Amino acid sequence: MDHIDRLLLTHLQQDATQSYAALGKAVGLSAGAAHERVRKLRERGVIRRTAADVDPAAVGAGVLAYVTIDSTSWMGESAAAFAAIPELLEAHVIAGSASVLVKVRTATTEQLQDVLRRLYAIEGVSGTQATVVLETFFERAVSPLAGGGVGQAVQVTGTAEVVVQEESR
Repeated sequence: MDHIDRLLLTHLQQDATQSYAALGKAVGLSAGAAHERVRKLRERGVIRRTAADVDPAAVGAGVLAYVTIDSTSWMGESAAAFAAIPELLEAHVIAGSASVLVKVRTATTEQLQDVLRRLYAIEGVSGTQATVVLETFFERAVSPLAGGGVGQAVQVTGTAEVVVQEESR
C-alpha cells in the first residue's frame, strides 16, 4: 500500500459517497485511476465495507455499555454464540482478569439487563460486569496515514464510514 492508497482511504473515510472524479482530483489521479485503486483496495480486503454512520439514539439504541465477561473455560470457540445476540456490536477475547469484552447498544437499561441474561446463557460464562457510558466525548477512526494506526477524532453521527484494515507486512 503506497501513500496514494492511504490518501484515498483517508478521503473515503471523510466521505465515501464522493465521485471517483472528486476522489481522484483530491489525490492527483484521474477518475479511472482512482476507481481502479479503490477496486483493488476492496479486492485485497483493505476496504472491508462501506456503511452509513447512524446516530444510535435516533434509531432507539441510546444506551451504550461495555461488558467484561468472566468464564470457567476458554471462550475463543464461542464467537457464534456472541454473534447471535444482535445488541452486541463487538466482541473481543481479551487478556486480563476477564475473558471477553463486548460492546452493547440497547434502547433501555431494562433491555441491557436482558442482554446480560442472554450472555449468562452462553456456555462457560460465569460472570459479567457492565459499565454504562454516560457520555461519549469522541470516537476515533483508524487513520491510514498515521504510523500507529490512530486517526483524528470523527463525529459520532452524520457521515459515511469506510472501515479500514491495515495490511499485514
